[in-house]
Amino acid sequence: MSKTTKTFTIKLSQTLLVSVCAIGFTIGANAAPAVGTNANTIAKSSPVFLGNGGDYPFSEAVRIGNTLYLSGQIGFKEGKLVKGGIKTETKQTLDNINATLLKYGYQKSDVVKCMAMLTDMDDFDDFNKVYQAEMAKPYPARSAFSVSELAAGASVEVECIAAK
Repeated sequence: MSKTTKTFTIKLSQTLLVSVCAIGFTIGANAAPAVGTNANTIAKSSPVFLGNGGDYPFSEAVRIGNTLYLSGQIGFKEGKLVKGGIKTETKQTLDNINATLLKYGYQKSDVVKCMAMLTDMDDFDDFNKVYQAEMAKPYPARSAFSVSELAAGASVEVECIAAK
């Protein structure tokens, strides 16, 4: 494939992605609200902000209805990033997620979506080995992204959504 064709294909793909997202947001914004048993009553659950980020400006998790949105976790233990590389960091990250889930009455089996951020995509296979060992089938939906840097020099950060 020529460089011009490749550039055109990338730009076209980006344009299509933006268009599809815009359509999705428009449809979602104009969707009919959920209604309770009475057609005049709109069923709404206010967010409950749980825990805190200590010195940082974020909540540990937010619950809306039966859905729990967790802030991203890194491989911190006792206030420090664990040593030992991507496998050790991933294990500690998932342990931290599990502890947060349990703290708010959820389990790993309630996780429906995770987003993983890695500073080096060469670590993807090692990350997956630990993730597969720690999470059970059926696995949650998941995205993985390469990022240039994470807080505290971490190699991996994972955020999840759980629902009951």
